[in-house]
Amino acid sequence: MGYGNVLVVGNSGVGKSTLINAVLGDDAKEVAPTGIGISGVTKDLKIYEDDSIPFRLIDTIGFEPSFLKRNSAINAVKRWSKDSAKEGNEEKKINVIWYCIEGTSPRLFPEMIKNLSRATKMWESVPVIVVITKSYSVPDREANIQMVHNAFATQKRYSKNLKAVIPVVASTFQLNDTAFAPPEGISELIDMTNSVMPEGIKAAEKDVSAFKLKRKRALSQTVVAASTTGGAVVGAVPVPIPDALVLSPIEVAEINAIASIYEVKNSEESKRFINSIVEVGTVSFAAKGAIQALKAVPGINLAASVINSIIAASFVAAIGEGSVYAFEKVYLGEKSVADIDWVKKLMESKLSNEFIEKVTTAMQEIAKGAGSKDIAKTVGNVVNALFVQGRPEGKSSSEKH
Repeated sequence: MGYGNVLVVGNSGVGKSTLINAVLGDDAKEVAPTGIGISGVTKDLKIYEDDSIPFRLIDTIGFEPSFLKRNSAINAVKRWSKDSAKEGNEEKKINVIWYCIEGTSPRLFPEMIKNLSRATKMWESVPVIVVITKSYSVPDREANIQMVHNAFATQKRYSKNLKAVIPVVASTFQLNDTAFAPPEGISELIDMTNSVMPEGIKAAEKDVSAFKLKRKRALSQTVVAASTTGGAVVGAVPVPIPDALVLSPIEVAEINAIASIYEVKNSEESKRFINSIVEVGTVSFAAKGAIQALKAVPGINLAASVINSIIAASFVAAIGEGSVYAFEKVYLGEKSVADIDWVKKLMESKLSNEFIEKVTTAMQEIAKGAGSKDIAKTVGNVVNALFVQGRPEGKSSSEKH
């Protein structure tokens, strides 16, 4: 089965590269245009593909106010189009177009859509998906979607091509030291793109499901990493942590974000499931026992606030990694949000001897560079490396449980 082609267009700075990484991941290959029979466009188009999904993403660069740069990108796209019209080059035809517009600039939607429609007029019948990038404001999303539809209504020639408007947050966005906007909309974008592909190119449902699962894992890990750094900041304040209650808001946000990525519905059962995870990480015997053990680790020459920061970050990381595993099991139908006893035991296992060993390792590593100016950031990096980033994508450190 060959690849379908998705043309990704948008102004400079709209977040196309981040979006492409969110959809295809770090394993995606950048394919030289000349390597697939297209000449003269290497500077102006970047092409990415992943063997796991049957569509490649063609990233245009330079749809921006600069006339010369915009024309350079448009001409590259035209050359691609001209080449695809040649006999035997049917696999190079554009099958879907993503219009990327920035959610933080809704007043510019009509003008942006007008410009993008003009730039892609050579594909009058190709399905269009409008991707509202950087869609951090949940209350504004409905209004932004309506603004897109209104803008397309004035472009009657192209309005019939609009198949969906999808707000996305392509990567975990740090709002401040302890708050973030989690990834959203990526699975919906993958599903919609596949659904409007020609029949001979569409991926089978099981293949799309496997691909989305891989992306959910990766996106969830970005949530855990951001939350862990937030835990390091909270823990660094010179206040003793008799238990982990101070981390509860960060853990609740982290767990809810992961639940959302795995499409766990908001219900009374799911709330009890989430609360059970939070309780284990805050007031449980396992949490208190781990804290006492870590406070007594010998030979660590660090200030109390630094030790608190390390312990806090490690708690958030362990709870996050356990949550990824738990919600993936629910998503796959192997467990239910009614399985409260199971999830409690799972999370308690995350705070066992292996947890204490990892935190001790983190303390030892940070003690070597105790003079760091930004200690919270250092703690976040070290703990993330031990709990989150040190394992291959798709492998849960909880699988043995």
